[in-house]
Amino acid sequence: MTPYEPGTGPEEFTVHRLSMVDFTELAHGTGGAPVVHRLRKTERSRRLLLLRAVTDIAAKKSDLPGPLPDPEQAWELLSRVQGVAPDALDLVLAHPYTGSWLGYTSRLLHRQIAGVCPLWVHVGHIHAIAAAAAIRAKLSFSTEIPVWSGNAALPGLGVAKLGGDELHSVAKVRCDRSRREIRGETSAVELPTDLSSDAPGWWGVRQVTLRAAAKTLTLRLDDVDPYRGSYDPILPQRLPAAEVREWAVLLDEAWQLITRCLPQEAEALQAGFDSVVPRALMPFRTSSASSGEAFGSAIVARPTDPATLAAMLIHEFHHNRLSGLLHLVCLHTDDPAERFYTPWRDDPRPLGGVFQGVYAFFGVAAFWRALTRDDGYQLRLLAEFEFAYWRAATWRVLRVLQNDPELTDDGRLFLGGVADLVGSWQQEEVSAVVAAAAAAAATDHYAGWRLRHLRPDPAAVVALADAWCSGKTRPPLGRIEDGLPTPVPDGRWRHARLDLVRLAITDHRRLARSWSTVPDATPADFAYADGRIPAAVQGYLAELAEDPESPAAWAGLGLALAKSDAAAGHALLRCPELVRAVHRAVRARGVPCPPDRLSAWIGWLDAGGQPGE
Repeated sequence: MTPYEPGTGPEEFTVHRLSMVDFTELAHGTGGAPVVHRLRKTERSRRLLLLRAVTDIAAKKSDLPGPLPDPEQAWELLSRVQGVAPDALDLVLAHPYTGSWLGYTSRLLHRQIAGVCPLWVHVGHIHAIAAAAAIRAKLSFSTEIPVWSGNAALPGLGVAKLGGDELHSVAKVRCDRSRREIRGETSAVELPTDLSSDAPGWWGVRQVTLRAAAKTLTLRLDDVDPYRGSYDPILPQRLPAAEVREWAVLLDEAWQLITRCLPQEAEALQAGFDSVVPRALMPFRTSSASSGEAFGSAIVARPTDPATLAAMLIHEFHHNRLSGLLHLVCLHTDDPAERFYTPWRDDPRPLGGVFQGVYAFFGVAAFWRALTRDDGYQLRLLAEFEFAYWRAATWRVLRVLQNDPELTDDGRLFLGGVADLVGSWQQEEVSAVVAAAAAAAATDHYAGWRLRHLRPDPAAVVALADAWCSGKTRPPLGRIEDGLPTPVPDGRWRHARLDLVRLAITDHRRLARSWSTVPDATPADFAYADGRIPAAVQGYLAELAEDPESPAAWAGLGLALAKSDAAAGHALLRCPELVRAVHRAVRARGVPCPPDRLSAWIGWLDAGGQPGE
């Protein structure tokens, strides 16, 4: 097999380039199927080169293959596949977890360390990839593949459950015209005709086919591939059949929304997205992830409604496309400093993570914006809230990121394209109630982040504590600048308030019935979401009396007080870490210090602020 296109020589390597039109379309979020096809071709070449590199490294170290054959034999089998069924080779190269395996194993080889399994198991996965390709090509062959905890995986096809006592062992795969078999040390599994179905000793990779508006999308629900995780390899986690059916219904409804609201996005998904790693239902939470090396895949915790799932799929596919672009174009340096605030994470983030987040939530905002214009969607206020929240969240980070010196010229150009659209959305009308709720939710999260990740100026804390304990007015301290954030959090954050606000917007009557089922929700959070502000103030004061360090209680108190005491709200929402630190210092001296009174006393101090100011 050659790492260049069939019919060309090494002097005629395919050179992958992205035109300025493609670049601009991606920046505007409109890169449809043609652009995605070009990104996938780039990924194919990149993976072929990495595959050859792994093979060559293993050839230089005789101990790397362990009990398995030399990886060169897998390369030769892949060459046979290329000769008779190139589409089968393309399928295994395009498989998302071929990419994640290559990335993981390459890092192990570069660092000369073992991974979750012995290094020979990870390197030997090349034989499983070759076997899967040969099975797709209907070749007769025999090879050996690694077995982990009794699981012999064939990427994209399924896993044979061989059992046995050994944590790591070897199985033989034999295929000819009469049978297809995987044989371990103590058992054997005959592969079924339909490899996507289950059979004795075999778990197939299930598929669901989604149809809407003459657009079809076939997805794998992959719960068996060892390299499907975000970081490290993981064992199979078989989804019960009932949950597969629930996933199929939810995915179909999400696909209906995407094709109706963002038809070009649907075409892009058809061209490049093919795998979902399903995770368990998470009420009141959205959790998804993807890897820059696993183009076309997302790890998704099942939400309760199709609109949220649609937003999650679009979010992760934006990550996929940006990762593909980054394999062609340098948009920023590799600055690892965790120095940025983002509304979608509770911790400070490095430049690369922020760039990815901006682009992904740009896609989320675009989806909710389109949904607000969809007459068939019944929860319009929820769509307006999500649009208002995520357009502002993306915009506030964009304004900071665009001026960062670690961006390349191409990075600034790309973000400029994103900003053209996101900036134009800021003045689009949503209902006043929704706009206020979204703004308050954004302020809440940032106050919580400041409490946990910013450390106030010690001299300012001492000066304010001395003045309070002496019964004096607050001293004029001038402007107090923020320090750099620390990744070590000072306290635990809880997301219940945002969950309750969403619940109040979608179904206020349900709020009273269900608030206590929201993880970490307190009576004070319920009172705030229910609009009973005096009760919320008293509730948060009671929480602080019990736990005076609670970031969520301090931020909640700030939100509630802001509606009746502007000075106290200003201090608690712009520099809450300073208020808490002064409260801590005064408390240590044994002097009474009610949090609401202290906040009003600190009042309009020139400190803190909001991102982008």
